[in-house]
Amino acid sequence: MNKFFSKIKNIFSAEELRLRLLNTLYYLMVFRLGSYIVLPGIDSSKLSSDIKGIFGLLNTFLGGAFSNASIFALGIMPYISASIIMHLFTIMIPYFQKINQEGDSGRNKLNQITKILTIFIAFFQSLGYLLTFIPNEIIIIKKSFFLSFSIIILVTGTIFCVWLGEKITDQGVGNGISLLIMTGIISSLPRALLSEIISLGIKGFLFFLVEIFFLFLIIMLITMFIQAKRKIPIKYPNQICQDNTYNEEKQNIPLKINSTGVMPIIFSQALMFIPSLLQKFFFKNNEYISSLLVSFSDFTTWQYNTLLSVLIIIFTFFYTSITMNPIEMANKIKKNKGFIPGIEPGRSTAEFIRKIINKIILPSSFFLVIVATLPSLAYFFGINKAFSRFYGGTSLLIIVSVLLEIIEKVKSYLLVDQYNNIENIDKL
Repeated sequence: MNKFFSKIKNIFSAEELRLRLLNTLYYLMVFRLGSYIVLPGIDSSKLSSDIKGIFGLLNTFLGGAFSNASIFALGIMPYISASIIMHLFTIMIPYFQKINQEGDSGRNKLNQITKILTIFIAFFQSLGYLLTFIPNEIIIIKKSFFLSFSIIILVTGTIFCVWLGEKITDQGVGNGISLLIMTGIISSLPRALLSEIISLGIKGFLFFLVEIFFLFLIIMLITMFIQAKRKIPIKYPNQICQDNTYNEEKQNIPLKINSTGVMPIIFSQALMFIPSLLQKFFFKNNEYISSLLVSFSDFTTWQYNTLLSVLIIIFTFFYTSITMNPIEMANKIKKNKGFIPGIEPGRSTAEFIRKIINKIILPSSFFLVIVATLPSLAYFFGINKAFSRFYGGTSLLIIVSVLLEIIEKVKSYLLVDQYNNIENIDKL
């Protein structure tokens, strides 16, 4: 315990780190405040917070801004969509590959293109949101006028959220966009926790402790999974000694077991929105097809989880194949005059790396499937729907990943501060 308080003291004694943490908290507070500012022209007393199906998950990511019909109702989701599209473009389209290889100037160009694409995506998503989730009875002004200025407000809100994320990245701690997503998710936790406590009552206190224990266990397993690496040993001839032998420098290539991160689940869940949209716009009056599509939109059904699992496995293999190139890795090792012990440089090295990657992909995809389906399993065992979302899936993966990144950033700032203090002492 003393070590913990000592760490906290060191964090706040480091001037730059303290300032960055305060900046981060300030921008996150602005973000959360915006999620409660309702769009003008709406009777907020008639808003329904009960959003079912896959859109309930989206509402969790946005910290309730979606159901509040706030000016941040879309949050940074259009930017996430644009970033995913641009990421695929830079891998699959030669023109964008060339821009990406231009260094900082190329990345700035791609960033500008991503922001322009974000505006277009935000426009169409805001129109769909207003037509689908804002019923006519809660609009208290002329609908055409409401739609026109609400679209402008929602698009502007998305741009402002992206700006907040960039400010956090520049002046705060960690990746700003990731922190905004995590903040939205965590903001839904107290309400979900309270609803679970109320539903269990005093008699269910023991059961609640068991739930918390299993949640802690799942968090530990996900943390181990995220940080797990498969190291490939590499040797580099450093210099020639007097007896004409090489002094070899030993290094390794750390291949992450979860090299795809949360992307396969995000891609899969993005496609899982399609059945809900089809049900709302095309098959609303067809009872059989409508009920079938609804079952594919509810994360607690076996139909949803079966389709989601298949999509996650497919996207894990697809995303790994386009982001990890064994031939390119082998060429870099050969270019730096390195080699894998017992493996010939060039094609043999590429084949060896490919075999290692193939061995990693399958267990990684299965683990992602388990994590993605854990919320439905938690719901099956009696945990309420709101709280069960935190037992796995994208929510928990994002929270754990972002917190681990923040911890690493804080450690690096503390090391820099310690180094500066030593330098100052030496000067004295």
